[in-house]
Order: sequence, then structure tokens, then C-alpha cells
Amino acid sequence: MSLSVKIMDEMKNAMRSKDTVALEALRAIKSELLLAQTSSGSKEEITEAEEIKILQRLVKMRKDSAEIFTTQNRPDLAEPEMAQIAVIEKFLPAQLSEEEVEAIVAKVIADTGAAGIASMGKVMGLASAQIGGQAEGKVISAIVKKLLV
Repeated sequence: MSLSVKIMDEMKNAMRSKDTVALEALRAIKSELLLAQTSSGSKEEITEAEEIKILQRLVKMRKDSAEIFTTQNRPDLAEPEMAQIAVIEKFLPAQLSEEEVEAIVAKVIADTGAAGIASMGKVMGLASAQIGGQAEGKVISAIVKKLLV
């Protein structure tokens, strides 16, 4: 079942249960997916990897907004953002622990023979491809820096 179909089913459930926060998050996902599909100019479906990137971007935007609202002492605005994050994260693949990411990065470094911070870009590219949306880029980056220094 494609992500678009899952989103539509969840939207129907959210409408039935009058869950406005979930409905708003689901509509944002649907909107971003439609924009991504039509921006390419083709009628083909977008790939699963692109869908994951879109979902991760939506989560990151909401985390940033919630953080700003929290620092400005506006919990009334931060709470809906956090609730939307929970809704969006249901559609993301299970996230790897830092230990699992570290093991993958260590294997990439060993396979490529990378040494020093100069080879960070190469290691990041290969590790990100292997992890495939199961960890945030900043977590991968921090681990790569830690292991290459």
C-alpha cells in the first residue's frame, strides 16, 4: 500500500474522530507529496526514498518550530507542533539507535579506508545511502566526526 493511500485512510479516520491536529498534519503530508509529484512534471509516483525525505523534512520543520515556541515561552503553540510530529513519525521507518548507526559508520570507514576529517563527505554519502532514512543526518554527521577525528 502506497503512502498516499495510507495518508488518505488516516485522514478519513481523523475526520471521523474529529482529531484536528492529526488532520492538519496529514493534510500537510498529502500537500507535500502532491507538490513533489507535480514538480517533477511527470505523472509517475515518487519513490519511497523521496517520500521518507519529505516526511523527515516535515518532522524537522515542526521540531524547529516547537523549539522556537518553547524558547519564546509559548507552550500553547509548541504542543500542537509536537503532536503533529507524533502523527508524521508513524509513517517513517523505525529509527536506528546511535549504537547501530555507529556500527554502520564504522563499517563504512573500514571498507573505504577513510582517515581524517577530509574524507567526511565520502563517508557521509555512503553511510547515508546505507542507513536510508532510518536516522537523522545530524546524528550520522556527529558519529562520522567522532570516528574520523
